[in-house]
Amino acid sequence: MFSVTVRDHMMIAHSFRGEVFGPAQRLHGATFLVDATFRREQLDDDNIVVDIGLATRELGAVVAELNYRNLDDEPGFAGTNTSTEFLAKVVADRLADRVHRGTLGEGAKGLAGITVTLHESHVAWASYERGL
Repeated sequence: MFSVTVRDHMMIAHSFRGEVFGPAQRLHGATFLVDATFRREQLDDDNIVVDIGLATRELGAVVAELNYRNLDDEPGFAGTNTSTEFLAKVVADRLADRVHRGTLGEGAKGLAGITVTLHESHVAWASYERGL
């Protein structure tokens, strides 16, 4: 399996519901490094996994939809604990939609999957992996 990873970052605010979250039940901020890894079994006709420029641009567009937002105020997240794991899935699903729409180029239609990793710090991160 071949893979290419591109990176961006985002800053969000949110709060959680539930005793398991302790002080994170209060409004707080998070800065995430966001890695998106694109995978495929065989390289395309140009011997690449995906166009890195297009992958970088589209990850940036997805991240921009969340960046500098209080996720508690976003209607699409109403009543949801926007954990790191949950947000990794949101980013992966939005990238997958862009692959299917063709915004990562025709060659991206041969991708097998995407993994998105959100790094909370140098010691903690969460990922979501999905097929295409």
